Amino acid sequence: MLTDMPTSIAAIIAVVCGYLLGSIPVAGLVAGRRGIDLRRVGDRNPGYWNAKEVLGRRAAVPVFVGDVLKGAAASGIAVAVGGPWWVGYLGGGAAMIGHAWPAFARFRGGRSILTFAGAIVVLSPVAAAIAIALCVIVSLIARRFAWGARLAVFGFPVIQALFEARARVAATGVLMSIIGLRFALAARCGRISPAAAHRPRCPTGTGTGIRYRSDPTTPRSTPEAVTASTSSPGVLPAAPAV
Repeated sequence: MLTDMPTSIAAIIAVVCGYLLGSIPVAGLVAGRRGIDLRRVGDRNPGYWNAKEVLGRRAAVPVFVGDVLKGAAASGIAVAVGGPWWVGYLGGGAAMIGHAWPAFARFRGGRSILTFAGAIVVLSPVAAAIAIALCVIVSLIARRFAWGARLAVFGFPVIQALFEARARVAATGVLMSIIGLRFALAARCGRISPAAAHRPRCPTGTGTGIRYRSDPTTPRSTPEAVTASTSSPGVLPAAPAV
């Protein structure tokens, strides 16, 4: 640990390294090797969850590992450069922001859940270990990893509060707010649920421009089918959902 480094320098290093690490589009790189753009298929989220649905569980393992490592590496570097405890949270938060708005992928990224998980393993290992155990138990009982993951993520601050100071728990809340903001923006753009398929596409450029039939009984179309559907009278196109 570089304990002699000024706090301001340590904070700058944590933020810069964290953001650059978080900006690495792991899911995009893995899917791109298979000729797939995750921003145009599935729920259009370039992250692990969409990669798993589109590529398959086994093919998406590198995405899972890579996204977790981004958060862990960013927080680890921040802790290593020294300074107050909150410098580590700066590094983890910067990685989450980089994952959500990556400089290397036109600022269109994922939702930072796994990057958050990697960061808290470094920042709060005891609470993280309990949360991981809880995730595994619930996933086995419910036979759905998503339920275990949700409970572990949202229950983590409660677990952390049993072992650590309130300031650290509050800092965790700030990190989690990045996830909430990312979900809120996706919902606002009509990219988060099937019901949102009938709302206009977000004009900020977060969509891909692929449009689908507005009939809820019609299966999700391919981009090729859209041209034909929009040329038919009486069919109104709508944006796909996340």
